[in-house]
Amino acid sequence: MNLLTHTGVVFGREIKPSLLSPWGLVITMVQPLVFLLLFGPLLPGDGSPWQWFVPGILVMLALFGTMASGFTLLLERGGGSLERLLVTPVSRTAMLLGRVLKEVVLLVVQAVLITLVVLPLGFELHPVGVLAGLALLAVLGVGMGALSFALAIAVRKEEGLFWAIHQTVVFPLLLLSGVLLPIDGAPGWLHTVARLNPLSYVVDAERALFRGELASASVLHGSVAVGCIAVLGLYLGTVTMRKATE
Repeated sequence: MNLLTHTGVVFGREIKPSLLSPWGLVITMVQPLVFLLLFGPLLPGDGSPWQWFVPGILVMLALFGTMASGFTLLLERGGGSLERLLVTPVSRTAMLLGRVLKEVVLLVVQAVLITLVVLPLGFELHPVGVLAGLALLAVLGVGMGALSFALAIAVRKEEGLFWAIHQTVVFPLLLLSGVLLPIDGAPGWLHTVARLNPLSYVVDAERALFRGELASASVLHGSVAVGCIAVLGLYLGTVTMRKATE
């Protein structure tokens, strides 16, 4: 079997529980929906708040959802199922890619559902821009998911250490990305720090795409940022997965 076939096997194994229990997918959408419905109407401005807020919420969904996905690997390791999988001839790279692909599929499904939820609330749909935004979100999910699995392998069976690092990284990235509040009016030092956060470029790109602005400079900058995140995540994820089985 080649890498593609191995990845398909791992993906099928990972996605099966979600297909058998789709309510888990709905439950994980509660947090972004709470932010969306209770925080969105408080945003200032004359236009619809959804056009600005929804793309940011989708990035937040990717950040929290895919960055937590490595915890499943810790559970498998604790239960011994990962060790049983490691004795099979399945490619180590495919073990990472299949898991990441499952997280990306769930992320895109959730993003589509959230977009549909806000349509009756006045969200203006630009189909091509939204599709491009979902594609960008999927690439972000690849990078974040791979980084999460790399972290899970690095901390071995220390679940507390995994969550400590997760929370330490995720919340600053979220608050400095401009998802919840505009960064433009921030003090100079805070604005500078925010521009060092690659997620802030991804959020700007998502907002431009969801407005239908495909040729915006924000889209170019966000695409570069998300590409770097994906490459870094896949590199670290692949290296740690291989080292874990040596």
